Amino acid sequence: MSYLGEIIVEARRTVRLAVPIIVGQVGQHVLHLIDAIMIGQVGRVPLAASAFAGGLVALMMMVAIGLLSSISVLVARADGRADEDGCRDLFRHGVGLALAIGVLLGVVASVGVYGLRWLGQPPEVELESRAYFVILGWSAVPGLVFLAIKQYCEGRSRPTPPMAVMLATVVLNVFFNWILIFGKFGAPALGLAGAGWATLLARAIGCLVLLFHVVRSPEMTGGRGPVWWGRLDWPTLARLFRVGFPISMQLLFEAGVFTAGALLMGWLGTVQLAAHQIALSCIALIFMVPLGISVAVGVRVGAAVGEGDARRVRVIGHSAIGTALIFMSLSALFLWTAGEVVAAVFVDDVVAEAPVVRLAGTLLAIASLFQLVDGVQVVAIGALRGLLDVKVPTVFTFVAYWLVGLPLAYVGAFILGFDAVGVWSGLAAGLAVSAVCLAVRFEVLARRLGDGAQIGESA
Repeated sequence: MSYLGEIIVEARRTVRLAVPIIVGQVGQHVLHLIDAIMIGQVGRVPLAASAFAGGLVALMMMVAIGLLSSISVLVARADGRADEDGCRDLFRHGVGLALAIGVLLGVVASVGVYGLRWLGQPPEVELESRAYFVILGWSAVPGLVFLAIKQYCEGRSRPTPPMAVMLATVVLNVFFNWILIFGKFGAPALGLAGAGWATLLARAIGCLVLLFHVVRSPEMTGGRGPVWWGRLDWPTLARLFRVGFPISMQLLFEAGVFTAGALLMGWLGTVQLAAHQIALSCIALIFMVPLGISVAVGVRVGAAVGEGDARRVRVIGHSAIGTALIFMSLSALFLWTAGEVVAAVFVDDVVAEAPVVRLAGTLLAIASLFQLVDGVQVVAIGALRGLLDVKVPTVFTFVAYWLVGLPLAYVGAFILGFDAVGVWSGLAAGLAVSAVCLAVRFEVLARRLGDGAQIGESA
């Protein structure tokens, strides 16, 4: 078979694995949007409080998500070499680690609620956010355990069960929102706190359902069932942490630079900030596709390494990057031609908000250009995670986002006078640097692996 033929075959396999992951991620994204809409019906103060408290919890969760991302690639390697005991061991330790981190986040939220007043929010917003912040913090316990089990399923190339459970959880969350926010079926109308309880309940039910499925499924456990209640050992936990911590830093660097970009937009004015948020919401939804491909390619590269098939590692990586480029090219064409039309959907009065719509359309046109490099960088970093190469990519992302992208955004906006366009052009430059560095890094390591070198956690 020709190399192009191999690329096409591997691309199909990666897409088949990625689709359920993407669907689950989009479902979660839609849930956040529905949450905002339902909370917004109560009033602007609860909506502002949900954004404030939710943002703080999301920041804490991001670190935890990065730590647990190590589960899927390590399980994929064990699965690739048919090591059932290794898979079972990683499952048990992954769930234990998720439970410990979740409890820690709940405690931090319970204590940290007393410090919310120091963060400079309006008094009514800070008061409204207290109960929601604590409840949402404790919802991290079932949320992170679910994530650990999801990572295990994806590492064994079976992403459909967690996708199905996640979509059901979204529906359940909306239903509980309706009951607890507005006081239906005799329940008290709890407002914003009700949304927090709805999230906690939905996450707990989803976690228990997925746990029951995995424990009872022979294809997930090798017919013997994972011993998840046994004693945890430090070397395995340390291994999960050693791979996961740099991934946490990567996520923080990327999320942080876009948060900093929003601050720069706020310095420029309200119109610029509103346009930034509209454009960011659009590309965040599109980003779910290459992000799903990134998770899938990490699992498939890890499995190929576990099988000892060094040549296929390179083919899988190339096919995934090519697939992402095709999709992002199509989305870029759409954003370039229909940016203002898309932006207009986000405002009530298109005439009154014409400056916001026009600027958002311009930013989406810029986004259409960096869609390509954004797709390459996220898929390349996923492939590198499959090789357990996480330390050097973390350095790359810090340099690209914070030493290149953000300074160029500031210079473009405030020194060269390009305003909001300067901010987004700078961020695009950072993404481009990240994409080139990560793609080259994968190519070098894949070739080295093909020559017989050992690539691992110390790469």
